[in-house]
Order: sequence, then structure tokens, then C-alpha cells
Amino acid sequence: MAKSVGIRHPLIGHGIEPFRHKSFKFKMMKTVEKLLDWPPVWLAGALALAYALRHAGGGPLWARGLGLALVVAGLVLMAQSARQFRAMKTTIVPHRTPSALVTNGVYRFSRNPIYLADAAILLGAILYWYALAALILVPAFMAIIEWRFIRPEEERLRASFDTAFAAWEKRVRRWI
Repeated sequence: MAKSVGIRHPLIGHGIEPFRHKSFKFKMMKTVEKLLDWPPVWLAGALALAYALRHAGGGPLWARGLGLALVVAGLVLMAQSARQFRAMKTTIVPHRTPSALVTNGVYRFSRNPIYLADAAILLGAILYWYALAALILVPAFMAIIEWRFIRPEEERLRASFDTAFAAWEKRVRRWI
């Protein structure tokens, strides 16, 4: 039997034991919870699943063209939305309380243009990859985003900007 020379691995220490420790498991669960609180993580997961379901030979030209157009449109919409948040000097991070209610620009047409952009990017990627079996991911993604992020965000907006939010909510739809 080989004798230990006292060299400790910088990541795992002495063998697998640190991974069995309760504090390690707790820290891992907290890390996973934090990751799940970021909408881009949900988008990345849906995109990875769609990519796994892609058609090996690619799709017809119309699907690739439409898919690319949707991805580009989603990226442009996302950039415009983020720019409006920066201009108003308010947070774009979910689960934080905003300092201003953004209702101009693309927010005149959708209360959630960034999430709409995410859905367009997902749909565009699915079409581009011709992963038709993954089309179910679009409404599933939208439902997850609505329940996990949009509804709590709207509650914070309602609490912070009571009458202004109520007026905006009556004028502008949640998605389109």
C-alpha cells in the first residue's frame, strides 16, 4: 500500500471526502439556486436542449433564413431594452428593486421585451437548427419565465410605482 506523501490537491483536497461533507452539498445547492435565478441560464439550457435535438443535415433554406432573422431581431430588441434601462439608471437584474419604471421606447409595446427577445432567440435557433421536436421548448420557456421572473418582477414594480405601473399595465400587454 502506497504511503501518502502529504500532497494535497488544490480542488479536491485528500480524495473524495470533501464532496461528501454537508457544507459542500449546501454550498453547491446555493450555487445552483443562484444560477436558476438568472433568466439567461434558462435560455442557455433551452438552447442546449434544442441544439441536441437539431436535424443533422440542417433544415431548408427558409427555416435557416427565418431562424437567423429571429435571432438577430431578438438580439437587437435585447440591446435596445438594456440601453433603456441604462439610460434610466435602473437595474436590469431580476429580483432587485428598480429605481425607475421604464415605459418608453420598446416598453411602449411590451412590458417584457427582454424576455420576448429571449423567446425570439430560442425560436430562431430552433428553426435555424431545424430542431422541430424542440418547438415545445418555446411555450415551456415562456411559462417558466412568466412564473419564475415576470410575476415577481411585476409585484415589485407594483409596490414601488403603484399608479404609474397600473396605468402602464392597462396600456401595454405583458408579452406583445
